Amino acid sequence: MTISYIPLDKEKHKDLKINLQHDFGYAKEAHIAAASIREYAQLASVMPVVFVKDPNSESFHSVTMLGTEKGTNLFVHEGKWQVHCLPMNIQRYPFDVRPDGEKLGVFFDENSALVTDDGEPVFTSEGEPSPFLENRQQLLSELANSEMATQRFIKRLVELDLLDPIELLVNYTNGEKRNITGMFSVSEKRLQDLDEAQVVELHKSGFLGAAYAVLMSLGQLNRLVQLSNNTDKPIQNLQLRVGDAISNEQPAEPANA
Repeated sequence: MTISYIPLDKEKHKDLKINLQHDFGYAKEAHIAAASIREYAQLASVMPVVFVKDPNSESFHSVTMLGTEKGTNLFVHEGKWQVHCLPMNIQRYPFDVRPDGEKLGVFFDENSALVTDDGEPVFTSEGEPSPFLENRQQLLSELANSEMATQRFIKRLVELDLLDPIELLVNYTNGEKRNITGMFSVSEKRLQDLDEAQVVELHKSGFLGAAYAVLMSLGQLNRLVQLSNNTDKPIQNLQLRVGDAISNEQPAEPANA
């Protein structure tokens, strides 16, 4: 069903309830999810974190890579999330923060399967936010604040020329092959070549640890291979190309299952 976000209204939606049975079917077609700098350390332990460029604004955004094809989230199997860490942008659903007139407001997807008759109430009988909604509002606030910090981090990476294009060569067990481009990661070499003052500045701002977390997360490409075994299109291996290796066609060692 088509996603349809509408403003949350305590009068119109006083009886609104959300199912909390943790069925992640709603995320099964999300092959990427927005990721914030405050999540990098945790996310990097279970999934790749990369940067993508907005074709309209040319600005970069950080995302988690949840699959190798649009419409397939390898981290969802039979409605269950397959790892211990859940991106906040997945967790906040069916709610979102969006412009509402001249201010930001809480919206929800009225077509979501999580909207049920016997779930967690969004409002109390007095029309006030329920503990559940207060929790989600706090999560949405954290997401908004984290996005601002993430953009500051990305801006500094761009200023220091620390982003490199990356490419994935995907080999499926059925013989199919495909290239995934349009992604970027932190250049390990240029990060190591920074002068002392730049390193200290990144460290004090919390950006140095974030940069290394993004680099380390590429090791989780193996997990995509492993999780693909739960699908009807398993991946045999992935080859990662970084920076100059893309144009020179010198693939790195394949990440086998």
